[in-house]
Amino acid sequence: MKFASVRLVTNEFERLVSFYQKLSGVEPLYLADGFAEMHFEGGVLAISSEHLIQLYNKGAATAAANRSAILEFQVDDVEAVFIRMRDAGAEVIMPVMVMPWGNTSLLLRDPDGSLVNVFSRLCHL
Repeated sequence: MKFASVRLVTNEFERLVSFYQKLSGVEPLYLADGFAEMHFEGGVLAISSEHLIQLYNKGAATAAANRSAILEFQVDDVEAVFIRMRDAGAEVIMPVMVMPWGNTSLLLRDPDGSLVNVFSRLCHL
């Protein structure tokens, strides 16, 4: 089995795509009206408008209802991401800090409320 992607369901499609594009610099691939994928090293982030869920899988997912998962992105320079996202108006939950296990980490909240951890490892594994 291959883990293929994580999909976020939203009522603010363009705003959420824009957030992750600013965060990563990755260009979205628009595969349908209200559906895009962003291909990262190691995985895919899919973003879907809730109207598509209602059209094909009514009630299967609710936009902006995530309160348990944290999307994590490993980068080389957490401070640079912090400055870029702060200047773009992103909600910063935890500014850049070194965690007890050695990672440098930044915690943001995306426009739909999902937590986003941007981190670098003390040593790259």
